[in-house]
Amino acid sequence: MSSQTEILVVDDEIDLCETVAEYLVRHGFSVRTAMDGEAMAARLEEKAADLVILDINMPGEDGLTLARRLREHSDVCIMMLTAAGEIVDRVVGLEMGADDYIAKPFDLRELLARVRTVLRRRADADARGTGPEPPPKTLRFGRWLLDLDAHKLIGENGEELRLTAMEFDLLQAFARHPNKVLSRNQLLDLAHHRGWEPFDRSIDIRVARLRKKIERDPAKPQILKTIPSAGYMYVSDGR
Repeated sequence: MSSQTEILVVDDEIDLCETVAEYLVRHGFSVRTAMDGEAMAARLEEKAADLVILDINMPGEDGLTLARRLREHSDVCIMMLTAAGEIVDRVVGLEMGADDYIAKPFDLRELLARVRTVLRRRADADARGTGPEPPPKTLRFGRWLLDLDAHKLIGENGEELRLTAMEFDLLQAFARHPNKVLSRNQLLDLAHHRGWEPFDRSIDIRVARLRKKIERDPAKPQILKTIPSAGYMYVSDGR
């Protein structure tokens, strides 16, 4: 990653902010810090960020509230910092549109690896949409059209549904394996580019979110079907 990559670390622990910032700067990133939501907004007003590393447990507006606000107004990459064992916080953070999370206390090398993975996924997505390209590849998901080149999910009336990078990766994984049962482990490998973790229910969360967006009746999915004790399957002719 180049020094032009901007990272904003938002955490009320001064020592942690300084340690993370110093470590990431040593690895070529431009890093700023903020202690709370107000400072975060001010930093982003001064200069946009490519990635926001956001602690969940902060006084005042917590990280979940700030993540929701970021996702409503921006497609910036978001990585949540959660307390060890706080599965609920991780789940809610992913539901808010975070791209990844890491539990405290964490190894700085793992943080760096996750930062690079999130940013690389975004860079790869951007690169696929530049330069002269053949006609866009599209795939119908029920009443929606997935544009694989432009990374868009388009409705019957031309409206575009906002997708997080990981939601798009998941839809693309299903698109490339139609009518085939994929386990959570396979989907994590195909869509998240990282190994399976015990208790990692992020696939379930994202499938549920995608169903709300593309299924006529999310409670009775016809496009992204659950295969008991096996995983999920994209039904290419589902409606």
